[in-house]
Amino acid sequence: MKVLCATFFVAAVCLVIVACTVGPDYRRPDTPAIPTSFKEAPASNPPAVIWKQARPNDSARRGKWWEIYNDPKLNALEEKLAVANQNLKAATAQYFEAREQVSIARASYFPTISAGPSVSNTRESYNQANIVRGVTKVQFNTLALQGQVLWEPDLWGQVRRTVEQARANAQASAADLASVELSLRSELATDYFELRGLDAQRLLLDNTVSSDADYLQLTQVRFRGGVGTEVDVAQAETQYQSVKAQAIDVGVARAQYEHAIATLVGVPASAFSLPSMPLDIVPPVIPAGLPSDLLERRPDVAGAERRTAAANAQIGIAIAAYYPNITLSAAGGFESANFGNWIQGSSLVWSLGASALETIFDAGRRHAITDQARDAYEAQAAEYRQSVLNAFQEVEDKLAALRILSEEAVTADAAVDASHRSLAISTRRYKGGVATYLEVLTAQTVQLSNERARADIITRQCVASAQLIKAIGGGWDTSNLPRL
Repeated sequence: MKVLCATFFVAAVCLVIVACTVGPDYRRPDTPAIPTSFKEAPASNPPAVIWKQARPNDSARRGKWWEIYNDPKLNALEEKLAVANQNLKAATAQYFEAREQVSIARASYFPTISAGPSVSNTRESYNQANIVRGVTKVQFNTLALQGQVLWEPDLWGQVRRTVEQARANAQASAADLASVELSLRSELATDYFELRGLDAQRLLLDNTVSSDADYLQLTQVRFRGGVGTEVDVAQAETQYQSVKAQAIDVGVARAQYEHAIATLVGVPASAFSLPSMPLDIVPPVIPAGLPSDLLERRPDVAGAERRTAAANAQIGIAIAAYYPNITLSAAGGFESANFGNWIQGSSLVWSLGASALETIFDAGRRHAITDQARDAYEAQAAEYRQSVLNAFQEVEDKLAALRILSEEAVTADAAVDASHRSLAISTRRYKGGVATYLEVLTAQTVQLSNERARADIITRQCVASAQLIKAIGGGWDTSNLPRL
């Protein structure tokens, strides 16, 4: 028996030594030509700028990127999202599921061992062949205690490719988790800035309503004094009521953003509220870095690349089906008809064996499966390249938005200043009796429009900066992928 066991062991070692891994080794697919810098990056933000270690009031890219806005309320909401958002919890569970698949695949490296006792009582027919009445026992007990070892050596690398595929899929799932978290955090910041922007609009409108009330009173006094007309009073009242309606209407959109924030942080909308907080943030400068960095910093790009690696491993799994399956087996234990001599040397039984199975004909099935795997790889490689192109587009879009909004903000400030002067001049002319209230009304309308436009630009700048952070990866990079 020792000789046979040694032979079995030596054969197994030889099989492992000569094992090979079939199928193509993975190489990251080529990507479209990557520019040396972003086209829309402003000159004041050179592409070589990188995000530094976080310091107070620093615009450095880091894990908690939302802290660059120095807004305690936003920070608190982002922290709550991390522990209460249900979509994030679902993505986390999906990653854990994919990670366990790696352990399942690795289990195939090792033999399967089973053992257990069995007890049976058998009665055979007296009328079957080779049975002699009174001599042959037709009813007997069988007591067995046996173990079995089955092992299919990974000669062609099928298990190795399966583990490689599972690992790549788990890393892709980790990237998906990071992408979901980044999207949710960016959405929360966007909704928060939009809500605060509406609060700024409401404050502006409320102040305008108060100013319009003064103008309405002025027209009424002038009308009672005989120096104004009823038309002036009607126009002033129309302006007052119109702006008041606009102030009330802001509440619709604000309520919707407040409810959206509640859902993101895992709280029922009916149990959540935010106090009025007019937006007064100066959008920070966000270094975009180099375009080539997006291949490492964007979790969605990393996830697409890892799925491409998994698709490549599937080709090797398909090719391994062309080779025979080798199975080694061993069994041993004790077997007896009586309890008394069950566990004794004379009751010992064992067996060693090996088998090879090769598919001779399958009507082209393996060939089709291999071609299917190659096609799936090409499709996934194309999706990876497209994800890179989408990343470039999103960064350029947000850089362009910030650049253009910055220019627009300067013009909007000048327009607001000019409209204030215009209203002041028209008011003096109206009080002096050299202009009708229509001139004042026109100046009021223009001023309100310009002030609302400026407030809207500030909101859009904050939103665009948060979306730019999302577009460049939010501080994430491929070093965060798990080493499974």
